[in-house]
Amino acid sequence: MNRTLISSGSVFEEQIGYSRAVAQGPFVFVSGTTGFDYESMTIEEGAAQQAEQCLKNIEHALRKAGASLTDIVTVTYVLPHVEDFESCWPVLKKYFGNVRPAAMMISAKLLDPRMKIEIQVTAMKQ
Repeated sequence: MNRTLISSGSVFEEQIGYSRAVAQGPFVFVSGTTGFDYESMTIEEGAAQQAEQCLKNIEHALRKAGASLTDIVTVTYVLPHVEDFESCWPVLKKYFGNVRPAAMMISAKLLDPRMKIEIQVTAMKQ
């Protein structure tokens, strides 16, 4: 089974030693993805805006693997401040309202204090 490593070009991938996503067989495993805009290495302040950028980054990685957001079967949200999660719901519904993946939310400290949300997904190509 072929294994394809996908990079977003984030400096974190090089510094830490991981791939944005790994495609193997029908599956695409997307690493925890934050709200950084990897082209400018900037990050918005609000959790909802970061959630939007997370999903754009995830969508980009999935496209490189020949998949899409509609192929997502599981999603894990990690937020350092649980009270920020509700503000993300409209964004999450926008992207996942029809997809309805199995989901989990965890509250934990993230690498950079500017990060308000990190999203990890697994997709299975149709």
